[in-house]
Amino acid sequence: MNPLSDRVINMSTSQTLAMAAKARELRNEGKDIIGLSLGEPDFETPEFIKTAAKRAIDENYNSYSPVDGYPDLKLAISAKFKRDNNLDYQASQIVVSTGAKQSLSNVAMVMLNPGDEVILPCPYWVSYSDMIKLAEGVPVEVPTSLETDFKMTPEQLEQAITPKTKMIWFSSPCNPSGSVYSKKELELLANVLYKYPNIYVVSDEIYEHINFAEKHFSMAQIPAMYNRTITVNGVSKAFAMTGWRIGFIGAPEHIARACNKMQGQVTSGSNSIAQRAVISAMHADPSKILYMVTEFEKRRDLILSLAEEIPGMLCNVPTGAFYIFPDISSYFGKTLRGKTINTASDFSMFLLEEALVATVTGEAFGNKDCIRISYAASQKQIVEAMSRIKKALQD
Repeated sequence: MNPLSDRVINMSTSQTLAMAAKARELRNEGKDIIGLSLGEPDFETPEFIKTAAKRAIDENYNSYSPVDGYPDLKLAISAKFKRDNNLDYQASQIVVSTGAKQSLSNVAMVMLNPGDEVILPCPYWVSYSDMIKLAEGVPVEVPTSLETDFKMTPEQLEQAITPKTKMIWFSSPCNPSGSVYSKKELELLANVLYKYPNIYVVSDEIYEHINFAEKHFSMAQIPAMYNRTITVNGVSKAFAMTGWRIGFIGAPEHIARACNKMQGQVTSGSNSIAQRAVISAMHADPSKILYMVTEFEKRRDLILSLAEEIPGMLCNVPTGAFYIFPDISSYFGKTLRGKTINTASDFSMFLLEEALVATVTGEAFGNKDCIRISYAASQKQIVEAMSRIKKALQD
């Protein structure tokens, strides 16, 4: 008899982490793997943030932190929301968690009842679906395509809504497509939602500052959506703080209180030293991290130009985050180097084994025709990786 719960048996393994593990395994065998699978900046955490962390150690921030975050951190996050997003979130509406991933999981657990439906524009971030299922909700996938810049249209949203619809989850800038919803596009989606006042929105804005186009716009900035939106953010991407594990939400107060209650039974407060360091990140003007954003944009332009040279690799022009999400379905049914490619997973594994480049199948993100390639790597690595891919697909 299997002692494990149905809950964990039915849960998918994170494909991004699985690919990273497979790449590490091959590296340990002596293979020269270029990792373009993880969404992790290759920059170091800025010095002013590290200095704040060292100061916190010297000031003996060693005790349990408040479950929902230090009061002065919450005030700093509140000021950040006002400065960057023109959003008025009081400290009582903010919950600090162990990464934005926990923030999202908290929201699923406190909002969803068995059978509640959650609309997911595809592609979506890899963990959304299983978080929803774990909370006994039902993910409802809405397919998008290269032609629509991987964005859900108001008509698609309207068609996906049923009497069981409880929420919509999406990221902008989007992981994995890099697409960014404009103010006008979000307003058109909100026009549909006005008719359904009981539907809530999770707006995942973890890539907010890695934006190469117009100024970031938050769904909660639309007055009628403010009390129906949970804004999720964190410091992993823009501040190169993936291992520090700090995320946060701004939400209606009753939802924030519920997340605090949930977190109090699961992890309690997040790392005390990391929280103190994040205060300095929240107070910093976004111009302090512009050097990273500028470099990501250069890498985007570089990888797109190289992708154009590969037959059958079709890309949109992402305006945020640090991924391309090429449609590679033209390779389905072909045999390369003795291996037949029928799916995006086959294609991604072929690149790992034959080109020694780690990517992630689009199937993990709800899209069966694409793969995700991260350009959070040096320009030299990007050039070498794309050269290997091109050669492997030509041979």
